[in-house]
Order: sequence, then structure tokens, then C-alpha cells
Amino acid sequence: MDIKDSKITIAIASDHAGFSLKEKVKENFKDSNIIFKDFGCFSADSVDYPDFAKPAAMAVSNKECEKGILICGSGTGMTITANKVKGIRAANCWSEDIAKLAVQHNNINILCMGERFIKTELAFKIINIFLNTSFEGGRHQRRVDKIEN
Repeated sequence: MDIKDSKITIAIASDHAGFSLKEKVKENFKDSNIIFKDFGCFSADSVDYPDFAKPAAMAVSNKECEKGILICGSGTGMTITANKVKGIRAANCWSEDIAKLAVQHNNINILCMGERFIKTELAFKIINIFLNTSFEGGRHQRRVDKIEN
């Protein structure tokens, strides 16, 4: 999916440890074709990540949003929570290569990141890869199909 050519609605959410990066992501992409549906949190006050990850993942699962971006301190809590929702394939990505492979081989529909471990510019690059890389299908489709069965 090339975000330059089509509008896309992204579910975005964070906990307190990912709040700053979430806000930077929204600001960085404000002039793009991305529409963010923000599921919170809305400040750096301490919160529980499942309270925000689950509704965002549900929005992707029920096709209210095409994809999702979840950010917490390490990316792990958001990933675990999102993957409990039927139809979600979330991956915690910390490099451009991991993001590319997660889309190409696993057809992820939610990108998770850890603000404490990723610099802002790298996060923007990872998001661009997530949004602009295509699933390869083929042998990978057979494997992805086995996740839900």
C-alpha cells in the first residue's frame, strides 16, 4: 500500500511510556494521506497499556481501521495485548529490516514499537516501511493461514 496515493485510516495508541513518540508520529504524518484514529492515552500520566492496545486492535480487527500502530516503553506489552485479538498479527519492530520482513513474511497489520529503544527518526522510517511494503504471499500465506486455524 503506497500511502502517497491512497488514504488510509490507522488506529494509533500508546501508554504513558509511548505517549511522546505517538504524538510525534501524528505530527510527522499530518500532511500525508494518513488519518489517525487515536485510542489514547492522552498524557504522560501512568496508565495500563491493555486499556489502549485492545480497543485499537479491535478497530483493526473489525476493519474500522486498515492498520494499527501501538507504542509503549518496550513495545512488548502492546504486542502481546494486540495479538490476543482475533485477526491481528502484531509485531514489535525495532529496525527497518525487522519491519520489512514482518510485513513481507507475516503480513502484520499492527506495528508495535518501544519508545525507550527507538529514536524518533528511526520510528518514522519503520512506519514508512510498514505502510509501503507488500506481503509476499506464496509460501508465507500458507503459514499465516495456520495462525487462525
